[in-house]
Amino acid sequence: MRIVIAEDDALLREGLALLLGGEGFEVAAAVAGPAEFLAAVTEHRPDVAVVDVRMPPTHTDEGIKAAVEARRVHPELAVLVLSAYVEQAFATELLADGVQGVGYLLKERVGRVKEFMDALERVAAGGVAIDPEVIAQLFTRRQGPLDRLTPREREVLALMAEGLGNAVIAERLVITEGAVHKHIRSIFDKLDLAPTDRVSRRVTAVLRYLEG
Repeated sequence: MRIVIAEDDALLREGLALLLGGEGFEVAAAVAGPAEFLAAVTEHRPDVAVVDVRMPPTHTDEGIKAAVEARRVHPELAVLVLSAYVEQAFATELLADGVQGVGYLLKERVGRVKEFMDALERVAAGGVAIDPEVIAQLFTRRQGPLDRLTPREREVLALMAEGLGNAVIAERLVITEGAVHKHIRSIFDKLDLAPTDRVSRRVTAVLRYLEG
């Protein structure tokens, strides 16, 4: 799997390159800015890009803008965005144009190597990886119709929003897959969302709802 890294912090950039190289990935380029990132994506045609949200020159949203532009030019590109903080607007901007092969993780997750690698591989396979802390904060900020859900349904919805499939949700909650299906049907009914078996559509619906 070929990867391009865009991170302006030299220590983290080199650390990511060493980590991914050690895990058997091909790091085609590791750059510090959005322009270099877009050029590297065009040159190397990576399978996945790992991109920092905040990059030069203003250190605001250059990384998100570059990731969105890269996916516009190369729709097959999977993108995993890293952020130091939960930034809801950036997460929803990245996910707005159809949720497939995208992820949004807090940088602290990189230190948890297994979780980080699981998220990277899920994104590379066309799935979704949303940091659990992002989901938790979105739930805290948005109430309303969520109050109609039972505590178990809220747990299921949070795991769905992370991009997890029914089998993994069942394992996490120590319940059967049949029970997960029933909870999901109830969630969609209560939130007036059309049920679907596609994980990406499920996450899109969840995030659209939470965005309000």
